[in-house]
Amino acid sequence: MSDDIDPEIAALLGDIDTYKPGSQATPPPQPPQDTSFDALFGDSDGEGSERTEAEMELANRTIEPVTKFEEDKPNVFFDDPQYYQKAIAGEGESSKRFHESLKKYLSASDPKDRGLYRQQVIVSYWNMVNDLVAKVAASSPIPQKQLLVRFGFALPTMLAPEQKQLFSRVIHARTTTAPVYYLDEWLRAIALGQATQSSTDEVKSTRSDAKNRFGGLLQKAVGKRDAAESTLRAKAEERRSLEGTLRDRVEQTSQHDAMPGYRNVPGPYTEGQKRSLNEVSEILKRLLSVDRELGSAMAAYDEATRDVQGIQQKMGPEEEEAPERKADLEALTQEFQTARQMLKMCVGRQGNHFPLVAKEYFHLNLREMGTRENVIDALAWIEGIDAQVFCRPHKGSLNRIEPYVLMLPCYGDQGICWEPFNRFSRHTSRARLAVPMYPKNLRVSVAYAVGDLRWQAAKEKASYYWMEEGLTGYYYQWFIKQKLKGDVKEFFILDYITWVTRESDGMQKLDKEVRGIFWRFMPFSQPIKDKLRDRSVVYQELYQRDVNKTLSDGY
Repeated sequence: MSDDIDPEIAALLGDIDTYKPGSQATPPPQPPQDTSFDALFGDSDGEGSERTEAEMELANRTIEPVTKFEEDKPNVFFDDPQYYQKAIAGEGESSKRFHESLKKYLSASDPKDRGLYRQQVIVSYWNMVNDLVAKVAASSPIPQKQLLVRFGFALPTMLAPEQKQLFSRVIHARTTTAPVYYLDEWLRAIALGQATQSSTDEVKSTRSDAKNRFGGLLQKAVGKRDAAESTLRAKAEERRSLEGTLRDRVEQTSQHDAMPGYRNVPGPYTEGQKRSLNEVSEILKRLLSVDRELGSAMAAYDEATRDVQGIQQKMGPEEEEAPERKADLEALTQEFQTARQMLKMCVGRQGNHFPLVAKEYFHLNLREMGTRENVIDALAWIEGIDAQVFCRPHKGSLNRIEPYVLMLPCYGDQGICWEPFNRFSRHTSRARLAVPMYPKNLRVSVAYAVGDLRWQAAKEKASYYWMEEGLTGYYYQWFIKQKLKGDVKEFFILDYITWVTRESDGMQKLDKEVRGIFWRFMPFSQPIKDKLRDRSVVYQELYQRDVNKTLSDGY
C-alpha cells in the first residue's frame, strides 16, 4: 500500500485487502462467546413468536410494553477479524464487484472520484444483496450475511470503536410477539409463508394459475373467518356486559329498608328500584336478541372455518407444510424488490442512499436507532395519544389490529405506509409500515408512517367519495378553501405529526378547523382530553362537543 494514503483510510482497507474475491474465507479461531446463529438470533424459525395473519389475535388491546432496550452483555460478533470476508464471500461476481468498488471508494482522495465510486458501491451492494437473500432465508443462515442485510453492516472498520460497540448491544433475538421485523427476518417470513407478499402491480408469471387462485381464495377465507371471530367475541362480550348489568339491577331491587312502625315488614319499592325493574325488562329483551346474534355469529364462524379447512385440503400437503416447506425463492426475490422500493421512499429522492453504516453518516445513540425495541416503544407512544389509530370498524365493533412494521437499514427520515390492509381481507388484515433505521428523529419517522396509514385507511373507507366524506373529505375541503398547492396527503401527514407531538401537549399549532377535524375523527385518548380540557378555552369547547355528542345522535 502506498505511503501517500491517509492512515485512517489505510486502516479501513486493512480488512478489505485480506479478502480474495471468489473464494471462501478461512474461518478464524472462534471467540470465547457463542457466536452461532441460534445464540445471536434465537429460534431461527420464530416458532411461538412470529405470527401469521391467520393466527393474529384480535383481542389484544395494547401494544406489548418494552422493558429491555439493549443486551446485558455486548455481542462479540463484530469483533470477528474475518467478519467482512464471511459477510460477502461466496456470492460470485456480485461480491467481487462490490469488493472492488468499496476498495476504490475508500482509497479515493479526489471528491469527484469518490462520488463516482460511491454510486458504484450503492449499485454493487444491492446487486450482491439480491444474490444472497436466499441464504438469509435459509434454515441456517450465515450470521454475518444476516447482519449485513439487517444493518447494512459490511466492514467493521468503517465505524468508530464506540459505534461498533453500540451495534454489539442491540438485541438481535426476537423477544416479543409484536409484528415488527428487521429486513432479514421479514424476507425469511415471506419465503417460508409466515406472512403474505406485499402487493405490487407486477404479475407473477412463473407461479401456476391454480396456486395463485387457491392462494387468493385462502386469504379471503381466512379474512372472513377472522371477521366472524371478531363478531363472535364482540357479541359474547356484549352478552357478558348485559348479564352483569342485570345482576346489578336485580340486586338493587332486592334490597329493602324496614318500614317504621311495621315489625319485620320491608318497605315497598323506591322510585329508583321501580326504574331498575323497568330497565330489567329492556335488558332481558336485549339479552335474548344478543343471544340470537351470538348463535348466528357462531354458525358464521363455523362455516368460515370449514371453508378455510376445505381450501387447505384442496391445496394439497405441499402447500400446508409452512414453515417447514422449502422457501419460495420467487416470492423472496419479489419481496426484496418491494422492500427496495420502500427503502427508496423512506430516503427520498434527495436523501442519502448510501447503503452501509459508516461513521461519516451514522451519528446516533442506541435509543435513537430504529431497533425493534425502540420502534415498538414509539408505536406505543403514538397509540397512547391517538387511541384508535390501529382500530378498524367492522359490524358495529372496532377490531384493533397492530400493523406489520418493517425496519429498513437506511438514512431516511420518513416512514411510509405501503399497504393499509390486504385487499383480500380488508377488515382483519394488518397494515404494512416501513420505518428507516437511522433517522434524525425516530418518533417523527414512525409518526410519519402512522399518519400515512391514517390517510390511506380513511381514503379507502370513503372510496369514491374520499374528497367529500370522512376524515379525508373534511380535510380536503379545508385544503381547497385555503387555496394550498401541493400534495394534500403530504400536508395531512405533517399536520398529523404536529397533532401527536405538539397539540397533544396543549401547544396550539394547527388551524382551528383542522384541529376540529382531527379531534372528531382521530380523537386523543381520554387522559389527554382530560388534561387539555383545563389548558385553554379552545380545547374546552372541543371537549364540550364530545359531551354534547353523547347526549345526541352526533354532530
